[in-house]
Amino acid sequence: MMAEGNSEPVEIDPNALALTGRAIFGATIGNMLEFYDFITYSFFAIQIGHTFFPSHNQFSSLMLSLATFGAGFITRPIGAWVIGAYSDRVGRTPAMIFSFALMGSAIVVLALIPSYDAIGVAAPVLAITARLAQGFALGGEVGPTTAYLMEAAAPEKRGVAVAWQPASQQIAATAGALMGLVLSATLSAEALESYGWRIAFLVGALALPFGLWMRANLPETLHRREQTAPNAPVADEDGGLVRANARVMILGLLILASGAVMTYVTQYMTTYAENTLQVSTNLAFATTVVSNGVGIFAALLGGWLADRAGRWPVMVFPQLAALLMTYPIFLWIVATHSAWALLGGLGILSLVATIPFSAFYVAFTESLPKKIRGRAGATIYAVAIAGFGGTAQLIVAWLFHATGNALAPAWYMLFAQAVGLVAMMMMRETAPIRAIS
Repeated sequence: MMAEGNSEPVEIDPNALALTGRAIFGATIGNMLEFYDFITYSFFAIQIGHTFFPSHNQFSSLMLSLATFGAGFITRPIGAWVIGAYSDRVGRTPAMIFSFALMGSAIVVLALIPSYDAIGVAAPVLAITARLAQGFALGGEVGPTTAYLMEAAAPEKRGVAVAWQPASQQIAATAGALMGLVLSATLSAEALESYGWRIAFLVGALALPFGLWMRANLPETLHRREQTAPNAPVADEDGGLVRANARVMILGLLILASGAVMTYVTQYMTTYAENTLQVSTNLAFATTVVSNGVGIFAALLGGWLADRAGRWPVMVFPQLAALLMTYPIFLWIVATHSAWALLGGLGILSLVATIPFSAFYVAFTESLPKKIRGRAGATIYAVAIAGFGGTAQLIVAWLFHATGNALAPAWYMLFAQAVGLVAMMMMRETAPIRAIS
């Protein structure tokens, strides 16, 4: 088979690996568990703060808890470089197995650490250590997983395949929020703070044995031939990380930083709704369930559109729409504190704001040379998330504390969206030419 529409025909590998549902699930179960853990922590930041950082000042306890959450981002770039390089040298599958096993172990440790009242300063030290291990594992998860999904998919279906990467994150966020909703509805406030948040972590850890088995049986994609996207850069002879495509990496860093702010500020909405808007815990969790549930559909829709309309328009136009609607939605929420505003407003924003990132993930991955794809993708992602995701909730909490203005999250989100939009407009179209018989 040959591809048409180019001056030089591109040969399609007839032995290309078909991306089955089993392969998608095996690749993304790690994403789901690892993001479930990180997102669950943000949902229970108040209770975890009281457990490990008791203080007479509620703001100080919350900030210490969020700082511990942020500590997990410090080791992300290290894990990205180490595990990503391992995936480029040995294979995507062994790298994914290692990161999954490490994250699962850290989840169990965090859930079982006694409180500060029981073991004193050892409690926060152990909690921070567990977060550092989790960050290292998660840093090496996204790059190899995204590379695997793209490499295993048929060229004309890469958008949908890679869309399972952000979709799996939304699934994890939805599962975490549902768990929080169930626990908050069935446990008293005292029980939720004492052991309820631990249940949420341990439920996630139940997926560890099954996930390891699934990943151990995934076929490898590293050494398979693939069709090159028309505008993909050509790596230099030594596969140098910077020289291969500095432009794409800089733009990718900016876009991922923008997405990190959006993601982690959105996940902070449970704490924001409880602390700032003073709504019920059930409504706070329900808001996150709805916005993340909508995000699952939006992520897959974005991938589907990227396969049909191209990567560039699916990135740019929804991002512009999200930028224009963010401030009005937050004005509605702050003015009314109503369930309709929280559920409807954030649900609509999640729908529109998630679509462009499915197109971006596949464009970014297609633009990276295969020999450095795992390392480069993981490192750029980790640096962006560490620098902006790990600090997003701290910045929002500080902005509100300093100004007393409930619109503080909207200010930060607007700035991030504007940066992301400009960078997306500068990305090249990478959609491969459709193959015909």
